[in-house]
Amino acid sequence: MKRISNRRTFLRHLSLGAAALSFRCSFATLKEPRRKPNIIYIMADDLGYGDLGCFGQRIIQTPHLDRLAKEGMILTQHYSGATVCAPSRCSLMTGFHGGNAYIRGNGEVKPEGQNPMPEGTVTVASLMRAAGYTTGMLGKWGLGAPGSAGDPMNQGFDFFFGYNCQREAHRYFPDHLWRNRDRVELPENADGGQKTYAQDLIADETIQFIERNQDKPFFLYLPYTIPHAELWAPEAYMAMYRGQIEPGKPVGQPRPYRLSGYNYQPEPHVAFAAMVSKLDADVGRVMETLQKLGLDRDTLVIFTSDNGPHKEGGADPDFFDSNGPLRGYKRDLYEGGIRVPTIARWPGQIKAGSRSDHISAFWDFLPTCAEVAGMDAPASDGISYLPALLGKEQKAHAALYWEFHEQGGKQAVRMGPWKGIRLGCKANPEAPLELYHLDKDIGETTNIAADHPDIVRKMERIMAQRSESPFPQWNFVKKDTA
Repeated sequence: MKRISNRRTFLRHLSLGAAALSFRCSFATLKEPRRKPNIIYIMADDLGYGDLGCFGQRIIQTPHLDRLAKEGMILTQHYSGATVCAPSRCSLMTGFHGGNAYIRGNGEVKPEGQNPMPEGTVTVASLMRAAGYTTGMLGKWGLGAPGSAGDPMNQGFDFFFGYNCQREAHRYFPDHLWRNRDRVELPENADGGQKTYAQDLIADETIQFIERNQDKPFFLYLPYTIPHAELWAPEAYMAMYRGQIEPGKPVGQPRPYRLSGYNYQPEPHVAFAAMVSKLDADVGRVMETLQKLGLDRDTLVIFTSDNGPHKEGGADPDFFDSNGPLRGYKRDLYEGGIRVPTIARWPGQIKAGSRSDHISAFWDFLPTCAEVAGMDAPASDGISYLPALLGKEQKAHAALYWEFHEQGGKQAVRMGPWKGIRLGCKANPEAPLELYHLDKDIGETTNIAADHPDIVRKMERIMAQRSESPFPQWNFVKKDTA
């Protein structure tokens, strides 16, 4: 884990230098690819570790994602970049964990957007564009308001369609979306109209992007908003579960649909299950398109979630056992908040029906893409997990690190089978650690810190190596007792 000591050094790590982009001569680890491989990265929003059939779900139907797992690999110990949206996505895009990343929390910009990543940031998109890829992003961004330095069109993407702002993405009937730098009005959804379901538009645009770019290598980032609240799904998917499961306790009060807050949902259990099945169907459309166009064997597809399951807008993860054997939810640094269901498929490269216990995280994606594209990766906190996907010898992390700046501040470290968590960091950066042995206690039920002081000290040193953020709200400061 690399420590970045000051703002100047930090920004230098983000700069896209030509020297960092030298091409390798061949794809030494791949089995004679016919062409430079496409990469499609599909990321659900707030999908829990146990929300897919292939990860143990018993209620919700996910046949397409289950097939993806049968034809590819399940990664059993893959982690998100953070336990909420924006910092998780920043880690994914830049290759830095939460102690070194530029965006470390959800920060709002009015009237629309979030805190922007700075100009010149090395992102997966800018890296892949430099490698000759066409780059596209469809879904939810959350890393810079329209027109800012963090706008996806200023961060390496050739095409963007969807929500710029994660706050706007709480609603599935928005009055506008964005295409590249242009605002796309949806007048049929204005004044409470519920005519156009945004995910349908995004799914259609996804297929069109693949069809337009079928003759050249592309990187396609699909951060779909489902199943983030509000809980709403098309009637065809609601009908799959209505009468089959308990409807759940109604949320909110009946009123005209409005573009603020979460709206009334009389059947939250039905709606959540329907949303996951809708997500599954849209993934199925992507896979069908790849097969129809003859791109199946030329495309690495990775599916995951941005963090653990949420309890917002009527969502009930306990009803669905959404976190499986794991403790915690979104906004926790226990396993349920950050360990995410992950599948990778690449016919002819990844063994069908395989599993990997390699411990990896979102910040590993950038160097993984670089290796797939035949490039040298720029400096980051990540390690390419391509060898693990291909069933080859894989380099392991000495440790993984997370931090969270809500709810009093939290830090966590994963070191081999050990997991350390510190709570209340805002008031006391030296608060005692909880320690768990995940191989013996995946549910993090028994704190054994007192029995292993040496492990605790190592984790405390790792936590102290985080770099200071230029934003005070994303640092751990001792309480002023003067």
